[in-house]
Parts: sequence; structure tokens; C-alpha cells
Amino acid sequence: MASSAYMTGRKRYARPQAMLWSDTPGTISNGIYVPSGYEKGSDLTSITTEDYFIVLSDHNRSPINISTQRLEQRRRMINGTMRSYHIADKIAISTDWNNLPSRSYKLNPSFNQITGKSAYDHGYGSFTGSESEYTADGGAGGVELLDWYENHKDPFWVFLSYDKYNNFGDDNPARLHLAEYSQVVQMYIAGFNYSVVKRGGNNMDLWNISVSLEEV
Repeated sequence: MASSAYMTGRKRYARPQAMLWSDTPGTISNGIYVPSGYEKGSDLTSITTEDYFIVLSDHNRSPINISTQRLEQRRRMINGTMRSYHIADKIAISTDWNNLPSRSYKLNPSFNQITGKSAYDHGYGSFTGSESEYTADGGAGGVELLDWYENHKDPFWVFLSYDKYNNFGDDNPARLHLAEYSQVVQMYIAGFNYSVVKRGGNNMDLWNISVSLEEV
């Protein structure tokens, strides 16, 4: 199962990738949102599970657009003032990738269940060398995104990493969560489009992908 140590191992830089898609809402470990289950492509020798997650790549990703829909019932009173009954706030997300490699690794990355490292990371596994990793941060390539879309007709959980420290409070410790996932939202895929921009030689293709998500 994923742990906070595992997620630290999946950080290529100081902060994790901006989005992670998960079958479960995960857990809170030491104040950090951590997905449950296993990353797609993990080394699951003698282990079976239906709970997976994928780490989305920031490779050639456009801005993540977040829009909020306020669900409420408004009614103007007899004296002319407006009164509102607030139901909920729901968000929608859209983003796209240009020239995203169709696969993240040359072969199955066999992510280590403890460290989160792939078999292509230096110092772990029998395969080494950045020439075997195609996305800049080891995040999901085009086929991994398409596979998730094709196999998730129901909602799933979206982990977001951006500066939203008010989810943790309004004191100084709340501001120390910048390098973590700050929000977890259950969402549907509302739209998924891709185009094959270039077909590669013996390694991978380059895709353009656009995705839109709606909160349940």
C-alpha cells in the first residue's frame, strides 16, 4: 500500500506532480494526503488488488484551470432583497498536454512498493539510465491516461498539489504543506480527447491530450 515514504520517493523535484488520480480517497499520514492501493505499474509479485492510482505528468502540461459552481437557491423577498439558500460549491477542472510521450517508460517501470522508485531510477533495479524514461518526471504518459479513462466510468479521487494551505488551518504550520497534496476531490471525467501528433521510431509517439473533470 502507498505510504508517505512512497510518495516522497515519487517526487522528482521539491514538490509532487500537480495531479494524481486514485481509486480511493486515501488516508492522512502525518498530516499528509496519501493515496491507498498501488501505483499502476508497481511490482506486485504475488499481490492482487483492485485499488490503483496514477501520478500524472507535468511534462508539457498547460495550466490547470479550476472553475467553481455555487449551487444555491436564490429568491427575492417581498421587500426587494435577495435571500439565498446555499447547497454546495462544486469545482470543474480542465487541462491539456502538448507532445506528451505516449508511454512514461520503455518497459514496465515496476515501481518499488516501499520507495516509489521505478526500475529505471539510478541506484534501484536492474535497469538504469534516463534514456528508458520518456516523460520528464516519470508521470503517466498518453496511454496510461487513456487506459484510466477507458476503465473508469464511475467517479474516482483527484489529488491536487497547489498552494491551498487554508485546507490545513490558518496558523504557521498550515503554511508548511506546500510540498504536499493539498486537496482531494471525487470527480468524473467529463471529456477526454487526444490526437497522435507524431509517431516515433522504436520508442514512443507524441500525443496531444485534453481532459475535463467535474466534481460529483
